[in-house]
Amino acid sequence: MKLTMAVIDTDTPASDRPAVPVFFLSDSTGISAETMGNALLIQFPDLRFERRLIPFISTIEEARRVVAILDAAMDGPVTPLAFTTAAVDEIREVLQSSRCPLIDFFDIHMSRVESILGVRGLRVASRLHGVGDIKRYNARMAAVEYAIEHDDGQSTRALDKADVILIAPSRCGKTPTTMYLALQHGIFVANYPLVEDDFDTADLPRPVRRLRDHCFGLTTTPARLSQVRQERRPNSRYASLEQCTYELRQAEALYHRQRIPVVNSSAKSVEEMSTVILQTLQRSSSRPA
Repeated sequence: MKLTMAVIDTDTPASDRPAVPVFFLSDSTGISAETMGNALLIQFPDLRFERRLIPFISTIEEARRVVAILDAAMDGPVTPLAFTTAAVDEIREVLQSSRCPLIDFFDIHMSRVESILGVRGLRVASRLHGVGDIKRYNARMAAVEYAIEHDDGQSTRALDKADVILIAPSRCGKTPTTMYLALQHGIFVANYPLVEDDFDTADLPRPVRRLRDHCFGLTTTPARLSQVRQERRPNSRYASLEQCTYELRQAEALYHRQRIPVVNSSAKSVEEMSTVILQTLQRSSSRPA
C-alpha cells in the first residue's frame, strides 16, 4: 500500500508544529508496545507526540474500529504512527489493513525467533503481562503486597525478607522505585525514610541496622528535592533549600560510612534506577561467600 506522508517542517519551532499522533495497540495491556515505541520516540526530542494507548483489542470487530480511528488520523496535518504488539494473527491482519504506518514489533521479532528455533510460537495474547504464567504473576502480586505493607517505614514485620531496602530522605523517589521493582520484577522491596533524628548517630536507623547488606541509598539534588517538597508543603521548612541540602548531605555521608550503594534519582528515571539496583543485586549474589 502506497502511503502519502505529511512531512514535518523542521524549520518551524517545535512549539508551533502540530503534534504527531502516536498509537500504541495491543490485544493485551499495551505495556510492551508503549515501552518499545517510546524507546524509539525518545530519540526525536525536537518533535511533539500525542500518545494514545488502545489495549485489549480482542475481537475482529474491535480491530476494525481501531483501523477506522487510525485511518481518520491519516486525514490530519501530520502523518500518524502506530506501534503494535498484537499477538493474535487475525487481529494483526486487520490492523495491518490500515492506511496508517504500522510498526509491528510482534511480527518483526516473532518470525525471526520462530525461524531460529524451528518451532511456531503460540501467538496468543496475555502471555507477558497477564496471568498466562501463573507462578510469575503470583510472585509479582506477593511482591506488590509486601511493598505496600513496607512503604515509608510503615511496618518492620518480616523486614528480613526484603531483597532490597531503599533508604533516603522524604521525596527522593523511594515509593515509585519500590513499586516498579515489585510489579515489574517481583522483587520484595521495603523502603525506609531517613529523618533528622537518624542523623544523630553514625549508624543506620535501628530497624534496618542489621540489614545493611540489603540497603540501597537514594539521593537527588537539593534544588530538585526542594521543588518536589514545595508541591507537597509549600513554603515550609521541610521544603526549604537549606533543609533539603542538610538532609541530603547527611544522608550521603551515612551512605559513605556504611558503604551502601547509591543511585541519584534526579539524573535517572524509575526504570533506570531499578535497572541499576537489579544489576547491583546480581553482582552481590554472584560474589563468593
